[in-house]
Amino acid sequence: MKFNTVKKTIAMVGAVAMLGSLAACGGSDAKSSSSSNSDEKVNLTVWAWDSTVPRTVEGFEKANPNIKVKIDNVGTNTKEYQALDNALQAGSGAPDVAQVEYYALPQYAIGEHLQDLTQYGADKFSDFFTTGTWNSVNVQGGVFGLPIDSGPMAFYYNKEVFDKAGVDATQIKTWDDFYEAAKKIKAVGSYITSDSGDAGFYDSMVWASGGHPFSIGSDGQSVKIDLTGDEGAKKWNEYWQKMIDEDLIDTKTVGWTDDWNRGLNDGSIAALLTGAWMPYNLLSGAPDATGKWRITQMPSWDASKPMNAESGGSSLAVIKTDDAAKAEAAYKFVEYVAHNKDGIKVRVDGGAFPADKETLADKDFLAMTALKDKDGKDVEYFGGQKYNEELAKAAENVLPGYNFLPYEVYARGKYGDFVTAFAGKGTIADGVAAWQKDLVDYGTQQGFKVN
Repeated sequence: MKFNTVKKTIAMVGAVAMLGSLAACGGSDAKSSSSSNSDEKVNLTVWAWDSTVPRTVEGFEKANPNIKVKIDNVGTNTKEYQALDNALQAGSGAPDVAQVEYYALPQYAIGEHLQDLTQYGADKFSDFFTTGTWNSVNVQGGVFGLPIDSGPMAFYYNKEVFDKAGVDATQIKTWDDFYEAAKKIKAVGSYITSDSGDAGFYDSMVWASGGHPFSIGSDGQSVKIDLTGDEGAKKWNEYWQKMIDEDLIDTKTVGWTDDWNRGLNDGSIAALLTGAWMPYNLLSGAPDATGKWRITQMPSWDASKPMNAESGGSSLAVIKTDDAAKAEAAYKFVEYVAHNKDGIKVRVDGGAFPADKETLADKDFLAMTALKDKDGKDVEYFGGQKYNEELAKAAENVLPGYNFLPYEVYARGKYGDFVTAFAGKGTIADGVAAWQKDLVDYGTQQGFKVN
């Protein structure tokens, strides 16, 4: 697909993104990625921070002996994007394949840095992947990556703390229920959850509130931003502000820090609202809480209408090149990792959470009660719960049709500059209004028609 010309510098921004987590992907037909018929030797460089991607190389190279794959972990997602931006700007040094989170994909696609995979038949996979992940790799009528993991949000909770407070988390169906539970959790010396101003979390919660604050026109240049008028955004702003004002969430502990892990470990942070990739992060970050944590569904505004969103999740994308043989080989690797049964299984066995419907319905996957620790031992971190059953259910409730900005990496990096309510400065609504103004100004500077 060809976009109308916009400044390609939109991908050349370093921004603070959600920290990467263990990614995942799903199951498919083992014949979906055939061996290469060409004798031409091709060497591929793949940038990926996900620790399960390297597990796929052996099987892929066996099926495609003329293609050699080198996986480079150039750092967390944020560091990878910075390195990718620098390479693209310099015109050299970019990988052949890059792991790109769903929220960042439009930025690189509209910047014309990615191959449209429809030319290889990827547009036929719409029924294979979950609704949320498939929507996320489709940009302006093209397919610019294949989903390798999924991040439907779930409600993770420390049952020991909740029991102490007399709260049954499985009966928290609405955000009003969550508010009442937060007061009881606070009364026993813990916070129900934490948020020090996470842009990714904000995006997901607006999505889960039915919001649609961003849209991109069919020309790829027209952008609409309505964070101040969107009903989902306003609903979430008001609710989360009430939680802050009443000191019902921990706004001081920054996510993914040692202090945050300590809070999850000792129960002072009693729950998380986050993606399905979280189990192994809990196992490594809060090992002393083994057996105490459980998973249930996210609250909704209406108990009769489950509403959920994706949090995180990523694709593998092929960097644009004039070398047709290289591009085809790169696609074959992407398709093997994301769509081939063997490629998927080796990643799921390594702890990845799937993006495809088949694996999410697999009885063995759904029956799992144990995580594997670093020594390969089974650990029933969730007290014997069939945790994938809950996470698969969460995927079914993801609302379709959410759009990200075509400069979302920039946007998330600026969120904390304006939304300072978590530090007791102003309100979320005021901060979001200032953030919106900056996003309009930035988009206009980059050549978009923003309103």
